[in-house]
Formats: sequence, C-alpha cells, structure tokens
Amino acid sequence: MNTIKYIEGGVTAPLGFTAAGLHVGVKTRNPEKLDVALIAADVLCNTAAAYTKNVVKAAPIIVTREHLQNGQARAIIANSGNANACAPGGEENARRMCAAAAGALGIVETDVLVASTGVMGQTLPVAKIEAAAPELAARLSRGGSDDAARAIMTTDTVKKEVALECEIGGKTVRIGGIAKGSGMIHPNMGTLLAFITTDCSISREMLNAALLSAVRESFNRISVDGDTSTNDTAIVMASGHAGNAEITGFGEDYDVFADALRALCVRFAREMASDGEGAKHLITCTVSNTENEGKAETLAKSVISSTLFKAAIFGADANWGRALCAMGYSGEAFDPDRVDVSFRSAAGTIEVCRDGLGLAFDETLAKAVLTEHDIEVLIDLHEETTPGECGLCTCWGCDITYDYIKINGDYRT
Repeated sequence: MNTIKYIEGGVTAPLGFTAAGLHVGVKTRNPEKLDVALIAADVLCNTAAAYTKNVVKAAPIIVTREHLQNGQARAIIANSGNANACAPGGEENARRMCAAAAGALGIVETDVLVASTGVMGQTLPVAKIEAAAPELAARLSRGGSDDAARAIMTTDTVKKEVALECEIGGKTVRIGGIAKGSGMIHPNMGTLLAFITTDCSISREMLNAALLSAVRESFNRISVDGDTSTNDTAIVMASGHAGNAEITGFGEDYDVFADALRALCVRFAREMASDGEGAKHLITCTVSNTENEGKAETLAKSVISSTLFKAAIFGADANWGRALCAMGYSGEAFDPDRVDVSFRSAAGTIEVCRDGLGLAFDETLAKAVLTEHDIEVLIDLHEETTPGECGLCTCWGCDITYDYIKINGDYRT
C-alpha cells in the first residue's frame, strides 16, 4: 500500500518550480498585503485545469483556456484584490498580465496562465502589475511558496498551502499547491483558486483525468454560502523531474498519483470550508448506506448547504430536523422512516434521530458536542447499496454567523 507523507514547501516542493509574491498596489487599503503571485517552472509542463460552470466567467478564465489549448504551460500569474470579472478591458488586461510575466521570465506569452480574485466590475490596475513584473520574477525562489500563498488571499484568514510525497515506480514524487477560498464558495468544477504542481512524469490526458477525479471528490463537495464564483480555477502543472516512467494510461502508477492528488485537494477543500467567511465551525457531513455514491453526495451537500442547518450549528443547537428537511428537498428519493442521525465531535457522540423519529438526548452533552470547532453529522439511510457502487459520501461546510453578513455587506466599499 502506498504511503502519502505530508511535507513542507507548498507549491515549490516539487522539483522544477519556484514562486514569489509581491505587493504591487492592486490592494490599496493595506500596502503591507501581498497582491500578486507568480509561479514558474523551469520546463514546459503538461498542464490541466478545471473552471467554474458559472455562465458569467471572469476574463482570466477566457484567456487561460485559450493559452491551455495545447495542454502545456510554464507559469501562472495571479492577483488578488480585483476579480477582473465583468470589468472594462477585462480580456485585454488579462493578456497584458500574461505578457508582463512572459517578458520578465523570457518565455512565450501563451505559456503563461492567469487568474484573478477580488471585487467584480472594477477595472484592473494592470499597469501596476506590468511595472512590478521584473521585480516579481527576480524574487522567484524555492522558498517563495509562502509569499505566493499570501498574495492570492482575499477574505481568507489563514493561508492555504499543502505539499505531500508518495512513491511511484520506485521514485519519490511530490505534489504541492497553494489555494485560496473563504467566501463565494459553492463550486461546480474545482475551487475558487488552486494552483498545484507536481514533478511526476504524466501525460496531459492522464493529468487531466486525475484532476477532474480529484475535483469531483473534493472541491465539488464543499459549500460556504451557496454562491458559485465567476473566477473558480484549479490548475495542475507537471514538470516530470521525479524521473518515474511517464504515466500514459490507467493502472497502478496512475492510481497512486490520483490518490495523492485527491488527498491534497481534500485537504484544501476542508481548509476552505473551515475558513468560511465568519465561520466558527467546520461541518463534516457523511451520508452512508445509500443506493450509490451520487445519491449520498446530493444528500450530504444539501445538508451542509442549508442556511437553517448552518444557523443551528452556529448556535450549538442540535436541531437535527433541519438536516432531514434539507435532505427532503434535495431531489433524491429516500425513506425518511429509516434515517438515523448523530452528531460527533471531540466532546463525544450523541444520537438524535433513529428511524426518522427524534430521540430523547442529553441537551448538555449535545451543547458540548456542538460547541467544538470540528463537528461531524453522521446520517445513515439503511438502504441496500447497488453492487459495485459506493453508498457513502462526505461533504464539508461551515456554520453561518453574524460576521458573514458584516464581511459581505461592505466587501466592495
């Protein structure tokens, strides 16, 4: 069995990658906050990406998709503080960001991918990014992941930076990344922003398959507020420097890589849900013993997306009926008379519903269980699982608090 080991280094842990972050003036309120990140590879990398399914797409997504038609890239430039979505001159400014990075790196403009996050509808001050591009490139280093991770933060309260290693074909393979996400999270593709690197040797087709699989089982299973961003982008670049035999098809090596990539993305997904705007609790909802995994996913996601249920968790109120209610309008058919519900945290486990009916339980214990930061909601449907199917799924969300309204009430001004 392959062992995944978490390591330091973030997006620059894999061989062949450097990164940097810099304050250039896109964010004007606080000149100490970094606002532009650059990630660069020393070779042309096989690259895959996933994007928002929101009909309204930010200009950087349009440009990145064009540049990635050949499935290869050398660099990613990203800014925070301005989404460059529905903004005057959006596509032109996204292309200017790519050109600035390419010029500073001495590479082809179409080998640069671009992303933005922040306020929509405002013109991106691209001249500031262009002027700072040479300094940004000069700062690139193997130790630059921390600055790059901080440079893409908006309302995030903590940076999101993960790296791990595994063994493929007798070679040590590393996967690392940085991500951002705190609000406007209800992805229907990947995540808000996730930039992932690996030194695994893997074909573009297999890299794309692994990313889409990881996205489905991680980022697409989280929700903070039910809003799918216009800028959601997840990118993975592979330098091939690990020296393993290139993965060109499905098999043991692919499975090891896909499992590792999935583990990294799940880690990011949990961190995003935990860091939801104003959140006090991470909610992990697991629905088990269903006909198939898809059904379990729909039900679990309905629970963690329910505003009423999120409010109950904020108040440490064991109002399990709101979970059942959310399942009832999910669109999936099930027998409510066979459903069991329990809450679990570091303070203990408490069963609150059996066969669709409420149980007498210790309210003091329930309060203690729900006061912990990490709360699990365990739902058992007692259905017969279809042969060959997985009748279980876990999704992640957070509570909703007064601070969420405060943060988003004046986000633009």
